Amino acid sequence: MLEEPDDLGELTCDAITGTFRITQRKRGHRYSIDDVMTAWEAANAAPHAARCLELGTGIGSVLLMLAYKLPAARFVAVEAQRNSFALATRNVADNQLAERVELIHCDLREDRDLGSFDLVTGTPPYVPKGTATPSSDVQKAYCRQELRGGVEAYLEAMGRTLAPHGVGVVCADARFPERAFRGAEQAGLAVVRQRDVLPRAGSKPLFAVFTVVRSGAFDARFEHSEPWVARDEAGARTRAYHEVRSFFGIDPPAHEAPSP
Repeated sequence: MLEEPDDLGELTCDAITGTFRITQRKRGHRYSIDDVMTAWEAANAAPHAARCLELGTGIGSVLLMLAYKLPAARFVAVEAQRNSFALATRNVADNQLAERVELIHCDLREDRDLGSFDLVTGTPPYVPKGTATPSSDVQKAYCRQELRGGVEAYLEAMGRTLAPHGVGVVCADARFPERAFRGAEQAGLAVVRQRDVLPRAGSKPLFAVFTVVRSGAFDARFEHSEPWVARDEAGARTRAYHEVRSFFGIDPPAHEAPSP
C-alpha cells in the first residue's frame, strides 16, 4: 500500500451546491463531473430515499450534493484513504451535517454490517491496476487507479447493502460497459439505466453512469438514456450542463449564456 503524507498541502474552499462548500486540496484530488453526474442521477432516481450509503466517499463530494437535494435523508459514508477521510470529516462538520451523516473509516470491500439502504452510490476509479504508472500524489493515485478495486468491488458492496427495493448508482469507464453489467449480475443486481457522459459534442464518452436495482425487484426494462454532453462543438458549456448545476443550486455566471 502507498504511504500517505501527513501534510495535505494548500487547500481551497469551493461552492459545491447552493448552500454547501467543499474543502479540497489545491493540487490533490478535487471533485469532478463524475461526482456531479453520479449525484444528479441518484437524486433523480431516488428522490424520496430516507437512508443513503455512499461508498468510497473520498472528500465527500457526492455526499454533500445528495445531502443538499435530499434534506430529510440520513447518510452513512465509508472511505479508506486517511487524507480523504480527514477532508470528508471536515466537510461534514463545516456544513453542519454531523447529525445526518455517519462517516466510517474503512475499506468498502470489508464484509461488515453497514445496514440496508434505499440509495447506494459510488464513484470508483477506472484505471485498472497495472495499466498505468500511479500518480506520485498518493491521494490522486487511489482516486484514479483501481488500487482497492474498481466498479466490480463497488457493485459487490451494493449487493450487500441495497434494500429490496433500493436503487444503486455508480459511474464507470464507458469504454468497457460490460464490466458494470457483469459486476451487477455477480452481485445479484441488474442494470436498468446507462447514461454516457461526453466532455464535448462529437467526442467519445468520458465515462458512464449506471443505475442498478436488485434482480427482479422492478418490472423495468433496460434504458440506454440520451448521452449527457458538457460542452458543445464550439467549446461552450451546454444548456444540459447549466441545468445540472442549477439542480444543485449553482446558477451560471451572468456572462455565460447557456448553449442550446
